[in-house]
Formats: sequence, C-alpha cells, structure tokens
Amino acid sequence: MKVYSAIEIANALVALTDPEKGDTTSNLKVQKLLYYAQGVHLALYKQPLFKEEIISWQYGPVVPEVYGEFKQYGSGAIPYPEGFDFSIFSEEAMEVLTEVHAVYGQFSAIKLMNMTHDEPPYNNTALKSVINHEELINYFTTQLED
Repeated sequence: MKVYSAIEIANALVALTDPEKGDTTSNLKVQKLLYYAQGVHLALYKQPLFKEEIISWQYGPVVPEVYGEFKQYGSGAIPYPEGFDFSIFSEEAMEVLTEVHAVYGQFSAIKLMNMTHDEPPYNNTALKSVINHEELINYFTTQLED
C-alpha cells in the first residue's frame, strides 16, 4: 500500500473543497483534516496514509512540514491547487479522503480544533511530542465501530 507525502494529502483535502459554495480550507483546518485522515486510514488498514509525523501543538495536531508550506496564508483560505491530479491516489486512499472530507470538512477550523482537544490521541500526548500511530489506531478503531 502506497504511503503518500502529507503535502499530497493536504492538497487533495484542499482540492476537495468547493470555493464556489463558500467552502474554504485554512492551514488550521487542513491540519485537523490530516489528523482525521491519518487516523481513519490507520484504523482501517493498519498502514499510514502519509509518512510525516503528527505533532501535538497548542492548537491541536499538526504536521509541521505542511504547516510550514501553508503558513504564508495565515488564517485565510489556502488556494485551490491548480492542476491537481486525484489519479495519483489508490482507491483506498480516495475513499478515506472523500469520507473524511464529507464527515469532518463541514466543520470550522475552530470546531475541529476543539474536537481534537477532546480526543485521546491528542490528550494522551505531551505538547510538542509525536502522536503515535498506536494511539490513533486505538481511538479511530472505536470511532469506526460507532
């Protein structure tokens, strides 16, 4: 099973938004969607969706490499990635991305931040530490069963 880069996954999540419907994705929001996508993928397939680590920061889970890539947009919308090609993703990866976007993409960045703050993978991880895959698998497996 292919493991993608977090920026590929982040760009896919941004590309799934529909700016014409007023749907935009900020850096804060994409960080939380990355966390959910990684968690769901790990729970379903026991394999990571992307290779970069998710770190526990003050405002929730963050992939620092993606944060750095998008920080120039501040709290504003990340522009649609022109010429984005979804065909690079496996069927399993696309299922996870579309499901995560449908379920979690409807929420604001602040709502997602608050949700992650209430969840064990974030709560059980010290600030500035890696949220490990075991924590994500344990938690998201329970969520998929609900």
